[in-house]
Amino acid sequence: MSNLRRYFNEGNPVFLTNVTLDRKPLLAKHIDLFREAIESTQQRSPFEAIAWVILPDHFHMIVLAERENPSALMCRLKLSYSTRLRGRIGMVSGRIWQYRFWDHIIRDQNDMNRHIDYIHYNPVKHGLVRSPFDWPHSSIHDYLQRGYYAPDWGVREPEYLSGEFGE
Repeated sequence: MSNLRRYFNEGNPVFLTNVTLDRKPLLAKHIDLFREAIESTQQRSPFEAIAWVILPDHFHMIVLAERENPSALMCRLKLSYSTRLRGRIGMVSGRIWQYRFWDHIIRDQNDMNRHIDYIHYNPVKHGLVRSPFDWPHSSIHDYLQRGYYAPDWGVREPEYLSGEFGE
């Protein structure tokens, strides 16, 4: 196995994606456990979740970590969720997540906006809902409340969301 090195610079927001093993739909089904895992990880390694979406088999987040590198954050988050899930479903051992994860350092405001839109549009992209506002496990509702989106945003795919986002 190769030794993957990730670039990390304190103060830079990072886009993160991880997928469950064999794309098993475990996340939205056990959303309470995933939220607990996020809170537990934030207590040990403070970070701000700038934007996020939790889908049945994967999640996307943009985080701003004060001290922790993305690899350590993801390790804690995945371990915390896996431990909770195994306890709930009576699983003694075994993997929950695919190996590795996707990360991308946010370069500028345009890059940030593009990734936030991608995160919020993702439930529509995967055919889970017609409007991104219909998906409950997303930060889009906070963004709507703060006036960053019109209520009809994302009913049709924005053309600028094509590209590689780690899925």
